[in-house]
Amino acid sequence: MATEIHRDAWGIPHLRAGSATELARAQGLVTARDRAWQLETERHRAQGTSASFLGESALAWDRFARRARLDDTAQRCFADLERRDPGTARWVSAYVDGVNEGLADSTAPEFARTRLTPGRWEPWTPLAVWLATHILFAGFPAKLWREEVAAHLDADALGLFAADGPGTSGSNGWLVSGERTVTGQAVIAGDPHRWIEDPGVYQQIHLSCPEFDVVGLAVPGIPGIAHFGHTGTVAWAITNAMADYQDLYRERLRRTGAGVEALGPDGVWRRAARHTETVEVAGEDPVEVEVIETGRGPVIIGGPEGLDGDPAGPSGVPVAISLRYPPRVTGDLGFGALLPLLRARRVADVDTAFDHWAEPVNVVQAADTEGGVLHRVAGRVPLRAETNSLRVVPAWEPGHEWRGWHVSPRAGLTDGVAVMANQRGPAGPLGVEFAPPHRADRIAALLEGRERWSAADMPALHTDTHLASASPLLDHLDALDGLTPEAAALRDRLLGWDRRMDAGSADAALYAAVRGAVVRRLAAHPAFAALTTPPAYPEVFQPWLALLPRVGFALEHLLRAEELYGIDRPAAVRAAIEDVALRPPAGVWGDTHRLAPWRALAPEQPYEEPGLSGDHDCVLCTSGVPGLTDRATRGPAARYVWDLARREDSRWVVPLGASGVPGSPHHRDQLPLWLAGDLVPVVTDWTRLKKETDV
Repeated sequence: MATEIHRDAWGIPHLRAGSATELARAQGLVTARDRAWQLETERHRAQGTSASFLGESALAWDRFARRARLDDTAQRCFADLERRDPGTARWVSAYVDGVNEGLADSTAPEFARTRLTPGRWEPWTPLAVWLATHILFAGFPAKLWREEVAAHLDADALGLFAADGPGTSGSNGWLVSGERTVTGQAVIAGDPHRWIEDPGVYQQIHLSCPEFDVVGLAVPGIPGIAHFGHTGTVAWAITNAMADYQDLYRERLRRTGAGVEALGPDGVWRRAARHTETVEVAGEDPVEVEVIETGRGPVIIGGPEGLDGDPAGPSGVPVAISLRYPPRVTGDLGFGALLPLLRARRVADVDTAFDHWAEPVNVVQAADTEGGVLHRVAGRVPLRAETNSLRVVPAWEPGHEWRGWHVSPRAGLTDGVAVMANQRGPAGPLGVEFAPPHRADRIAALLEGRERWSAADMPALHTDTHLASASPLLDHLDALDGLTPEAAALRDRLLGWDRRMDAGSADAALYAAVRGAVVRRLAAHPAFAALTTPPAYPEVFQPWLALLPRVGFALEHLLRAEELYGIDRPAAVRAAIEDVALRPPAGVWGDTHRLAPWRALAPEQPYEEPGLSGDHDCVLCTSGVPGLTDRATRGPAARYVWDLARREDSRWVVPLGASGVPGSPHHRDQLPLWLAGDLVPVVTDWTRLKKETDV
């Protein structure tokens, strides 16, 4: 049969082909037509060549990508895939063929603006894009932060700042089994929280061939549907497990006449791999990058001479830090799971497919039409010393090697329900820092409020704005006395607030203003002075090392701690509410809490950023940085409801639209629905689709 491309009313592609390989080619082709600029940006980021057209602002990332060997790791993983699973390798290559075909005809306006000509994708490029997209998901730079906290405060302070950090991404997800639904069949719903990007990080798509028929959310540049899918008889979804599976090693390096050597845990100096690469920078001179790899992994910070501006570091030893991450060690990125997921018919099939998963490490939920359910962790987490998970460890000392892999934990349901929201759940043994329990607790409490649920009921959970983490600050306010009349009135108003972070709420705006003032006062206290100037690590790691965001995200812990290094917290809260009472915000929460998507290239025609409901610890997790900015760069990158009773009763939405082409009618047409908490119907009836072309 001919390979057909159809579209629904929202421009979502529906592809039908005679085989999985032909379908992969069509998926690559339609993705290149809809997301050409996005695909090329991601390819260049994975290769460490994005500064060649984006300029100096992209150089920090390119340095990291080169030093971490992302593209080389992808090549290794693809070569291993060809040996172990040639069928999947051919399928991935077919996708790449489609991408190259689509890029050749692309007229995306960003190419003309940057004078960039679309390049050629290699068979391993999807693996490189996947790795570059997720390399920071486990938040290994948090270990750099813990080193600073321990050095300048003490080890006890690590727990005070243990909260969802600035670089991590999360999700909500819940599974309601058939015993708790009106249809007797399960419902799975949720929303992945990631950086909101334009174009979006998820692509709604429908893939159909004789082997399978799947709707789901694909990652542009990656064949198949990895994270969220529905085959008609089984559906699955994931959240970030918050596991720790990457290690940082402090290396001792020395130059020799032959190159660079690294000191190993056995006391022997061994030759490290070394070469230099040139990074082209638009409008600037090229930059040379020295790439060094020891027996632990690639050196991503410093080198034999240490860091610029701080060559020796606090210990007197030149700073050099290497990164050890599973695909670099194993040569496996987990792409062997992708085709089995598409072919899945039952929960057991999904379970078996996720046995091949590598990274990022996720919590998986699945349900099928026969009543089967699944709640497990999937991914590869190394067995090693506990200190590896907490801190940067010395490469020259024994005891920090990897000794195999953890067995993936599993969990059941409670009263027919399972909730995952990055809390310390089944993945607890695999991680260090997890999201606060507020989102998970709130979802569970809402689900307890009704005996039977339907797919149509789920958007009310997606959009819940209750902020449980407001309690510590409100408790401090409640304990204050002797306030000025204006501050007392503000305090009383906040104590009567319903704790909902609704865009139209003036009380939510007042609370956020007081919270921000408290964060700034705590961060400015002399007790934290040594943390205000982070070490001269590469720019890409600085978000994890900035004190103000750390205080903002850990405010709940800092306010509830029994003692905080002599800081008078009641005085800080008092001063904050007095300040806000003198200069209160004039409007509502949505006036300052606005959507600010990340774009590789600024739009030619700026548009007004829409106001948002929600906050970092709400189920509707739209996240700014308390104390720094209310503008939200993170939030639900998609929402989905998978109905196992009738797939056509499933729903989904993305923040912008199906197309990544500016000016397309489907570039931003889902934004009003996303803002309102509404969803788009999932269409699987081919008679309701409009055929676009045969390919």
